[in-house]
Amino acid sequence: MSKVSKRKHVMNEALWDDYELPKDNQNIVKVVKSKGNNLHEITTPIGEEYLVSMPTKFRKNIWVKRGDYILVEPIPEGDKVKAEIVKIMNKDSIKFYKENNVWPKQFEDNKSENKPNEDLFENTNRKNIITYVSDSDSTSSDQRDSEQEN
Repeated sequence: MSKVSKRKHVMNEALWDDYELPKDNQNIVKVVKSKGNNLHEITTPIGEEYLVSMPTKFRKNIWVKRGDYILVEPIPEGDKVKAEIVKIMNKDSIKFYKENNVWPKQFEDNKSENKPNEDLFENTNRKNIITYVSDSDSTSSDQRDSEQEN
């Protein structure tokens, strides 16, 4: 199998291609930060934080960033690393989980639903330019307008 074919199959498996509810041993968690070596620190709906690992087949094909929601399955032999990533959720999967009342209430975020451009990248390298208009300019122009009318 070529690299392209493998990547296509891995992407379909890791991302949300089939709508099924999580099994009893699977949990929905949020990525807090990446720790390196395909390890990610996550937080559960109850506030517990631990490390999860990226399966070998997903490595170099799938990237997970801070704030993403993932589906994990616990691994019995882990002390520090307690689970392994099963699926990476996108907007459609989150919507499907919310419709079926499986989505944790602790992860409800009303702010993101109101933002139409949440997919746009915000460039933090540039400073925002803020221009201030002083009140004296507006009052002087109002006075000029009234003088011209007279």
